[in-house]
Formats: sequence, structure tokens, C-alpha cells
Amino acid sequence: MRLSLATLVALGSLYRAPLQCSGEPDHAQRRYEPPGEALYGLAEEFKARGEKEAWRSTLQHIVARYPNSRFALMAREDLERDDAAKR
Repeated sequence: MRLSLATLVALGSLYRAPLQCSGEPDHAQRRYEPPGEALYGLAEEFKARGEKEAWRSTLQHIVARYPNSRFALMAREDLERDDAAKR
């Protein structure tokens, strides 16, 4: 009887445990920053300080290392705009 009572208690506690939702996470509450996001932020700091080569190099690294991230898309667009401005 003990084993079955313990099993029932365990199953009951699992039943009452909250389920994780499949929705989008609240970005204000997340506990980590993806590498692409951190590097894109660093690139923006380089740009604000006028360190253009560091900015371009960081954006190129994002594109090469994280090609499928949304930050790689943003980095590509920034690099293309910069290349177009040079012409």
C-alpha cells in the first residue's frame, strides 16, 4: 500500500505543477542574452564611438558565426548600407 500511496502523491504533485507555455518569452524577464545580440550591441557601441573598423569587423563576425540569427540579418543590412554609402 505504501508504494501505491507514494505513487499517487507523486502523480498528484505532477498534476498540479505548472506547465510551461509555448508563447513568446517576455524579453524583460529573460536571464541570458544570445551571443548575436550581445555582439550586435557591442558593434553599436563601436559605431557610437567612431570606431568604424571595429564596428564592421564585429558585424562581419556576427554574419559569419551566427548566419541564421536575426542579428545576422541586421548586420548584413548595416554592412550593405555602409557599402552603398561609400559608392
